[in-house]
Formats: sequence, C-alpha cells, structure tokens
Amino acid sequence: MGKITGFLEFERENEGCQSPKKRILNYDEFTIPLDKEVLKNQGARCMNCGIPFCHSGCPLGNLIPDFNDMVFQGKWQEAAKILHSTNNFPEFTGRLCPAPCEEACVLGINEDPVSIENIEKNIIEKAFDNGWVVPCPPNKRTEKSVAIIGSGPAGLAAAQQLNKAGHSVIVYERDQKVGGLLRYGIPDFKLGKHIIDRRLNILEKEGIIFKTGAHVGVNIDASTLKEKHDAIIICGGASVKRSIPIPGSDLNGVVQAMDFLKRNNEFVDGLKTFDDIISAKDKNVIIIGGGDTGSDCVGTSNRHNAKSITNFEILNKPTEGRPAHQPWPYWPMRLKTTSSHEEGVERFFSTSTKEFIGDLEGNLVGLKTVDVEWILQDGERPRLQELEGTEKEWDCELALLALGFTGSEKTLADAFGLKFDFRNNIQASNKDYKTNVPGVFVAGDMRRGQSLIVWAISEGRQSAHHVDKYLMGDSFLPTKDDYDLPRL
Repeated sequence: MGKITGFLEFERENEGCQSPKKRILNYDEFTIPLDKEVLKNQGARCMNCGIPFCHSGCPLGNLIPDFNDMVFQGKWQEAAKILHSTNNFPEFTGRLCPAPCEEACVLGINEDPVSIENIEKNIIEKAFDNGWVVPCPPNKRTEKSVAIIGSGPAGLAAAQQLNKAGHSVIVYERDQKVGGLLRYGIPDFKLGKHIIDRRLNILEKEGIIFKTGAHVGVNIDASTLKEKHDAIIICGGASVKRSIPIPGSDLNGVVQAMDFLKRNNEFVDGLKTFDDIISAKDKNVIIIGGGDTGSDCVGTSNRHNAKSITNFEILNKPTEGRPAHQPWPYWPMRLKTTSSHEEGVERFFSTSTKEFIGDLEGNLVGLKTVDVEWILQDGERPRLQELEGTEKEWDCELALLALGFTGSEKTLADAFGLKFDFRNNIQASNKDYKTNVPGVFVAGDMRRGQSLIVWAISEGRQSAHHVDKYLMGDSFLPTKDDYDLPRL
C-alpha cells in the first residue's frame, strides 16, 4: 500500500469530456485524460483492503490493489504486467465496462469508490504509448489445431490464450472485419475502431490466423471444420434480437437498434455512405429500451441531427442511490445517466408501447403508449398493470428497438448438432464449457446469454484453459480459481 492515508486525503476525480455541443459533430472519442499526478493520487485512494471485494466484483478477478499501488509508485510498466496477467484486453474494459469492481469497492460504502476503470484505461494506454505491448508468440508449437468461431471479446480472448499454449489457432468471423459487437455494435465515440485494430495487429504477429467472411453453417461446412481441427470453441454471441409483438411492428421505420448501430458503424468506417444507413436526420426518434444499447442509439441519433429524441423504459425509474435490497458489495440497479443522455434526450419510465401507427404507404408516423406500474407481492413475480386513462400518442418516424436479445441463432448449433438450454442458449457444462458434441466447446453470450464484455473475456479465458486441458491432459493457462479470490 503506497499511501496509507490516501483515501482520506484525495477525492475521486473523473476524466473530463468535450462539451456535448462539440462532440456530437463527429464520432471520435471525446474524453480528456487526467494528468499524471492526479492519476497517481487516484491510485493512492486504494485502501489495500484485507479482503479486496473489488476482486469479487470483477468477473476476471483483476488484481486491482496491486496495479493501483504500482500506479501510485509511478511503476506503470509493472502495473501493465499485473493488469495483463488477468485481462487480455484492458483497452476494451477500460472504456466499456460498467465497473462492477467499483460498486464492490470497500471505500464505496461511505465515499466515492476508487476510479478503478479509469486507472485501468490509463495503464493500458501508457503501455501502448511506450511500446510495452509487444507480440509474444509461443516458444514452441504443439501439433494441435483449434478453431474459434466468432471474433468478439470471448473469441479473441480464447484465441490469444490457446495461442500462448502453443496451439495453432484460426478464428472464423462471418463479417468482413474482425471484432464482433466491439466493431459493429459499439459506436466509435465510445470505442474508436483503431483501438481494436492495434490489438489485432498484436494477435496476428503472435501467430493467430483470422478468416473473415467465413459463416460457419452457411459457406463453411461444420463437418469440415471438425475434421480439420482438434477442438472448436463457438463464441458467436447472443444474436437473436428481441422484438415487440404489437400492431404495426412491421411498418417501415420500426428498426432493431443493432441494425441501426451496425450500419452507422460501417458508415463511419467508410464501408457505407450516409444514404446507405438508417438515418435519424430530421426525424422524431423514439428509442424503446433503457439499457446501454438504447443509450448508444441516443448518441448516434444526436450525431445524425434528429429532430427529437425520446427514450422509453418499461421499468420503474431507478433510485440515484443504492437500493435497500441491493446492499454493498452487490451490483445495484441505480439510475444511470450516460454521456449520450447528457447530449440530449427525454427519458420516460414506466411506459409501455401499445401500437405503432402508420400512414397509407406503410411508413411509421407515430405510436401509442400507456403508463404502467409494477405490482410487487411476496412470493410472486412482479406483475405489470396498465394505468387507466394514461394512453398517449407520440409523433415518431423512427422507432429503435433496444430490447436486448433472446438467445443464439440456430444456424451454428444445427450445423454441429448442439443442444439448447431453456433460455435458448447453447447448452454447455458450467464446469468445463463442453457441449454434447465431443471436441466442441462454447463460451461467451452463446453459453451464458446476453452479458458484459468483461464476462465475455472471462468466458474466453476459462474455455481456453479447458480446451487446452482436453487437448494436452493438463493446462498451465490460468483460471480465476488460481488467484484464490473471494467470490460473491
């Protein structure tokens, strides 16, 4: 512990941002880093607790007090080594993770928690700036070959871990560029795609082979893959988008949020023109769904110069403080106001969409809503009740459905003969990630359902350990259990 009284002397400081008026003029990242001395003081706020509950909050088990101490001492290269020991891609989690570690921070019981996520981001950026992140190919190769299907965070983490073990790894990606939802689902103002590309450059130099436009079960035969490789990990993500079964849902202008975001990301990448995308320009936009995807649609619609932007959430408005039934160190469902919300949006809670309204040509022109309340009774599931006399009509030419995902597509599972569980995810063992087909494993959202990037990286690392053990009889690749950490 570098400074015993650091948490008493220094307050939490967050990195700055360009003004909303300025940043919506482009798709660039807009945060303003803290200076070196301020970051040192932020690291000094870590209390080096006897039981570091931040570990239990992190799905990767990041060694948080260790790298915080190195930052306080100015030993940034050591901090980067510690961070990389548990996290393959801190440049992703340092930008995109909701930071459950911070909600579990002991200091957060009665003060602002340590700014763990921002420290993590600065460690990895300094590591790249100083040339400390270099390719580390294995000293020797095994004679084993592994196929990874899907190049999102789970697939990339599994690929890097298995490559470290000396196996020949080929990643098959159905899109034209590698990255999965990191590339096509996250707007550039949250994750510039050059951040993905610089990491891919490292992975390729380490010996990982990427094949794009390779849609297994469509233009790549699953049986051929099984013959070619000694093991397969399926990391295709939860890609079945949740619809809304109400009248008018087939109108032109009712669009899935991920379709809206993907086309816009392709436009920013120069793969499409603005005429090719789903445009919010000069439209009354209503986003249905209050999560991160809905927030990303708000930020993107503002950059399109939408006429108005409204966001509906069917759940009650969360409290700003920690709810009584979600005590520390558990993850609390607080009211979250993102940078995109700050750029301009009207938010409505406890609002249910009842019908989309179209014109004679089948184009969306409005929608109808009703206010709702949730009836809570002990021993029963929450029950939704509409409030009489609260019906309302809204002008709307673009409705974006940000309602999450209902599971995995059938194409991959059917191609390999895999079973599904009751949640429409590919069925696999919680112990070793094995499916019902020998030699075929599954990790990430396809196994656990829609989740966080940090969980995807964790699943990729865990599955790699078990695949290595399956191929070699044992594995030196670490798992979370190797750190002997407390778990919530």
